[in-house]
Formats: sequence, C-alpha cells, structure tokens
Amino acid sequence: MFAKLPNSRMKEKFVTVNRNNIRYLEDGQSDRNLVLLHGLGGYAERWSNLMPYLSKKYHIFAPDLIGYGQSDKPSVDYTLEVFIKFVFDFIETLGIKKTFMIGTSLGGQIAAECAATQSPVLEKIILISPAGIMRKSTPTLDAYTMAALYPNRDSVKNAYQMMVGPNKQVSEISVERFVNNMSRPNAKMVFLSTLLGLKNAPDIFEKLEKIKAPTLVIWGKEDKLIPFEYSQQFVSSIKNCEFIPMEGCGHSPYVEDPERLSENIIKFFSK
Repeated sequence: MFAKLPNSRMKEKFVTVNRNNIRYLEDGQSDRNLVLLHGLGGYAERWSNLMPYLSKKYHIFAPDLIGYGQSDKPSVDYTLEVFIKFVFDFIETLGIKKTFMIGTSLGGQIAAECAATQSPVLEKIILISPAGIMRKSTPTLDAYTMAALYPNRDSVKNAYQMMVGPNKQVSEISVERFVNNMSRPNAKMVFLSTLLGLKNAPDIFEKLEKIKAPTLVIWGKEDKLIPFEYSQQFVSSIKNCEFIPMEGCGHSPYVEDPERLSENIIKFFSK
C-alpha cells in the first residue's frame, strides 16, 4: 500500500466512468473548478506538491487517467481519442459544468486536444511541457520508457533525476509510487499502447490552430525529456496564447518549483 496522502485535506475518491473504476484526488471547496491531467506513466499524486498552493482558490480534481495509476486498465487501444473521451466523460460524470484545466506532457497534449474541440466546458487551459510535436526520442525519454517497462528503484530514480533541473532532488516516495503503479497488471501494456497511439496520431498543429480558449504554455528551460527548443513551435500555433519559461526547471516544474509555478497559474486564471 502507498503511504498516506501527502496533504491531509486531499481526498482519495473513486467514480465509475463508462463502467470503468476511476481513482482521483480532490481538494478545495471553491466554486471555480480545476482539472489536472498527468503525463505518460503518471498518476494523480504527481500534482501533490502543487495542489496545496491552489486548493484555496480552486476545487481541484486530479484523476489517475484511464489505464494509469489505480484506475481501471481496459484492453483497448490507448489512442488520443480514448483519452479525450475519457476526460470529457469524467468531467460530465462529476457534474462539472465549467472548469479550468492544466495538463503536463501527455496530459498537456490531451488538454490541448480537448480545447481544440472548442467545448464550452473549458474556460482556460495551461499546458506544461506538452507532448505532441516531438517526433524523435531523447535519451531522457528512452530512460523513462525503460524504467516503465522494467520498473525498479534504480531505473526509476535515474530516469526521474534526468527529468528534473540541475540541483533538484527526486523524492523516494515518487519513485516508490511509480514502481508500484508500473508493476500493476496491464500497466506496461497501457504504456506501450499509449506510445503507439502517440506515434500514429495525426499532426497536432491543425488541432492547435482550432483552440479558442485562452491558453498559457509553461516550459522548463532545462527540460531534457521534451526539450525547451520545441516550445516556440507549440506557442506560435495557438492564437490566444501566453508563454512562460521556467528557469532552472526540467520537465516537471509542478514537482520542482510548485510555489513559483502556482503564482503563474493563479495570475493567469485570475485575468
């Protein structure tokens, strides 16, 4: 079993979405909703450093995406369409009529694709080092993939250390959670199926041009998984888009510098 939730106000809940049991973390009581989407191989607790800074302002819902963490892992092809449908069905099942959304990496690509549908449910979106435009792998992504397929403490800690900025530490509990999650039945199948779905996905640029919701893109300048050099391509493809580079951060500023990140988030959502 995992250790207790990192924030005592944070509640672990389960909900049935299209006959699948979905786990999520909930925090805050505001009438302004915020949905958080984790990345490839991720889980809801990846947001746990950030959530305490936001829970006084927003009612937060952070799911284990379908196929990930402790959510069900049905035997389907894990295409972007599957994730997009899941996100909207999750939101509808919880009775959410309007929401802000933040997605990181794969979750950032999913959030962007959700916004491209021009759904009135989404008010504003924030994309943190979003996936979708990088067509070749990087050594960090290779290390992360190997850690997912052969999860043990050393492989995971090495991959996580490659993902963060210089002089940033990786917590043992995050390593433990990743190892435990990737050791669950069908977890590796889901990971590989998601990678294949991303590889075969249509070009994202046409989708980005359809986004009408106000958008903020945040990218760690030391990101070695999806390098910072891709940021301008992404930003320039979205009409109503702001951009903030995060100095000293790698792929996971919500883990590495949650206080500074939260200030940027609150400022953007408050406009």
